[in-house]
Order: sequence, then structure tokens, then C-alpha cells
Amino acid sequence: MHEDGYVGRIEWAVAGRPLPGQRMSGDRAMALDTGSGTALFAVLDGLGHGAPAADAADRAIQILAENRAEPLDVLMVLCHRAMADTRGAAVSLALFDDTDTVHWLSVGNVESRLLSAGPVGLTARATALLTAGIVGYRLPPNLQPQTIRSRPGDLLLMSTDGIVSSSADHIDLSKSTAEITSDILERHAKDSDDALVLAARHRGATPEHPR
Repeated sequence: MHEDGYVGRIEWAVAGRPLPGQRMSGDRAMALDTGSGTALFAVLDGLGHGAPAADAADRAIQILAENRAEPLDVLMVLCHRAMADTRGAAVSLALFDDTDTVHWLSVGNVESRLLSAGPVGLTARATALLTAGIVGYRLPPNLQPQTIRSRPGDLLLMSTDGIVSSSADHIDLSKSTAEITSDILERHAKDSDDALVLAARHRGATPEHPR
């Protein structure tokens, strides 16, 4: 699965595939225009594999699409309620607002990082705090989104645990987000799990859309 596009000033792309030998993945991603110059990105990893994992993630995807303007903590609670009779999922949400700030909230083990090109190479400006829990089964008592300023050229990278953690070490930021996600999936997907990676890049005030 490969998708890419723009939401306002944000260039994004997703690449994913099911566990080898399976036809259906329980990993999902979504890019949403929430209005007023904001963009919401979500990556979900349904617990386990196959149809039950996909059902859990799809329930949350529908909730996010229908309630995209809600705050991140409210969205997480709504997803939790929608998945109450499913296996549940790890969920990571990231919102680019109109002040070039990223707000993110994660429950479970979907990793989110904000990467920048620096004088000594690629650096991780921030990593989202992963709070223990399973959305749909057990939420942490405190859902507190984190906030960090982003700059044009910064890359948000969100990946399920089917992608090895070191996948961001040698990213070429000169490539498009579609190329970056395809490269990561090809080189760093585990053979033991579904795998999905989303990349979103702040393009500044007037992005040049290639389409």
C-alpha cells in the first residue's frame, strides 16, 4: 500500500504491507485536513494480525474521519470507545497547526519522531512519549499531548513496530516523502509483523505542488 499527497503546506506519504503470507494488514494510516490550516496524521497498529486487527484499526479510522476537529485527547477517548469490543490498537496522532507547531499523542508502541537536517547531519529534534496502554482496552489515566515547534523542511516520521527503530538513521531528506516511505518499507520492514510508515514534511508557506 502506497499513498501520498498534500494537506495544505504539508507533504505526506504512507507505505505499508501485511505480514508476509497474509492478505490483510492491521496497520492503518490517515491524513486529514481539519480546517483552519491544520492537518491531522494518524498511524494505528491493530493488535495481532489479519481481519480482527484490521477491524479494530478501521473502527478508529472512521471515528477520526468523523471527528477530525476535536482535540487529540478527545479523539483518543472516542477511538477507545469505538474499539471497546475489538482487540484494540496502538494509536499515534499528530497535528500540525497554523502556527507551525506539532502536537502529538501516542498510546502504545507506534513511534513518532520529528527529524531535522543539521550541521552534523540528520538529527531527531523530538520523539513522542509512548504511554503504556491499548486503545480499546486500557487507556492511561492522563492523556497529555506534547507540543514542539516545527520548521520548514522538518520531517515527521510515524511507524508501527513492524518497522525497525533504526530506520530513520540514514534518511535522505532531499527525497520526496513518497520515496522516503518506500525506501524505509523496503529496507526496514520486519518479516514477523505487519509494517507501515508515514512521513509528513512541513513545506513552508507556499509549497510547490508537483501535481
